[in-house]
Amino acid sequence: MENLLGLLRIHVIRGVNLAIRDVRSSDPYIIVRMGKQKLKTRVVRKNVNPEWNEDLTLSIADPSIPIKLQVFDKDTFSLDDKMGDAEFDIGPFIEAVRMRLENIPSGTVITNVKPSRQNCLAEDSSIVWENGKVKQHMFLRLRNVERGEVELQLEWIDVPGSRGL
Repeated sequence: MENLLGLLRIHVIRGVNLAIRDVRSSDPYIIVRMGKQKLKTRVVRKNVNPEWNEDLTLSIADPSIPIKLQVFDKDTFSLDDKMGDAEFDIGPFIEAVRMRLENIPSGTVITNVKPSRQNCLAEDSSIVWENGKVKQHMFLRLRNVERGEVELQLEWIDVPGSRGL
């Protein structure tokens, strides 16, 4: 990947009030896609409020490509059921990384991203300088489903030898 800018670590924290797709619960997992990249969390059995606390890492070459997230219910004897989807743009996050901030207090808010028709944010999302890294915490409201949100945290990882931001 000669066009590599860096890596985006997506910390998939948890799902909140996800849809029920089995008799009383669901067995949710998440697929994250960006362009040709596809990553998957583990399945959390019988839980509509799953806690994944899992890191998925995407290689970023073109920050204009949106990141798509799909939640599924794992089924044994049939196709997995869809439990909603969301997508988000990393543009504001990348802009914050490009500022190359240093020597500012940990916890400093760089910018806020407001929910809009163009994103799936359930509430304001702050991009923050934390322990020498740019991080963004977000709650995504799932689309094409009756209910559910997914909580994520983004973190930028510079890669030595990449063209960088």
